[in-house]
Amino acid sequence: MKSPKHRMTKQRRLILKTLRSTNTHPTADWIYERVKKDIPNISLGTVYRNLKLLADMGEIMVLDFGSSYSRFDGNPENHYHFTCGKCGGVFDLDMPLNNELNQKITEETPYKVYSHRTEFYGLCPNCQRKT
Repeated sequence: MKSPKHRMTKQRRLILKTLRSTNTHPTADWIYERVKKDIPNISLGTVYRNLKLLADMGEIMVLDFGSSYSRFDGNPENHYHFTCGKCGGVFDLDMPLNNELNQKITEETPYKVYSHRTEFYGLCPNCQRKT
């Protein structure tokens, strides 16, 4: 669900473009290092604030897997992720969401479910080849 429109500032536009140009689900520090090449005086705090606002606007997803740092996804549509336990990479899984699960929980419990998040863990193909 997208929140009300906010002005798309130069910083916000570049952060969004940088995030959407990769499929690596980067950290804020990674995004900051790329963005400051074009805007040298941008601060890490500005990147964090804009990432939060972009998430509030529904433009990006924040992936918080319980670690000490979040990763960010330029694809705001709900989808599944796979995290490699060896290299730490986070990858999109190209598979349909199980929306029947939302309905089942809504029907069988007192909760109304709008969406769910399922995360998969294991070894990515690259790490499998290395072992």
